[in-house]
Amino acid sequence: MTAITRAEHHDVAITEAERTDMVTNSELLTIHSARALAARRVVFAGHGLPTLAVSLAQNTVAPEIEIVYESGVTGARPPALPRSISDSILVPGAASVMPMTHLFAYVLQGQRIDVGFLGAAQVDKYGSLNSTLIGSDWQNPDSRLPGSGGAIEVMAGAAEVFLVMRRHTPSTFVETLDFVTSPSPHQAKATEAGMPPAGAGVTHVITDLGIMTRTDPNEELTLTSVHPGIDVAEVVARTGWSLKVAADLKTTEPPSQEELRLLREDLDPNRIYLR
Repeated sequence: MTAITRAEHHDVAITEAERTDMVTNSELLTIHSARALAARRVVFAGHGLPTLAVSLAQNTVAPEIEIVYESGVTGARPPALPRSISDSILVPGAASVMPMTHLFAYVLQGQRIDVGFLGAAQVDKYGSLNSTLIGSDWQNPDSRLPGSGGAIEVMAGAAEVFLVMRRHTPSTFVETLDFVTSPSPHQAKATEAGMPPAGAGVTHVITDLGIMTRTDPNEELTLTSVHPGIDVAEVVARTGWSLKVAADLKTTEPPSQEELRLLREDLDPNRIYLR
């Protein structure tokens, strides 16, 4: 290798690093969510970043993945990124379109979903979710949120749940939820009331700081990787419980130029989701 080649290589490395520094939180969350879908087959995609993440996975790590939308569309292969889970472009070429009652009764409760993508306002150490309200007073909460939607059915019926959290703070990662919208298998078992979730519950939590995972319904979420430039102490400090850290903690692979190109130029050039 000549001296000129070394210099050229050094310049390229700097350019790539600078490009990575410009990655937005939305891009980071989408890319790591898509990567986590490798080897998964049927995914329930919620509105927002999950829709974009599944589209990216189709173009990268999981080309054969089947998408199920809450609107009742299954096996969609839209010609462009849908603007919502009920966008009409989802219908042409889809495997089926069914009423939401059938979707929830036969697909979700029938345990035909490998991964359900969810978001939430709060999550606890076992993966129970709150998307209903913030504050201890039901009648006069600090904030009243949209509520469950299909989240409780996704938690109950999917083999596992991936959670995407835009904000990693002590008020979003909490010891005790202000309201339990979607109980984890651990919490459902502890209450000894009703039918416990069939799947493993939340197995991956993807944030702007790193990734938490768990494999057993009764174990706590554990920090298994941090994003480049993030200190473990920061993640622990911004978590509202005593966060466990994996002995073999990894650093996530930065977004590649091709992943960024797909997101920015092919999938979401108008930044419908990449806000």
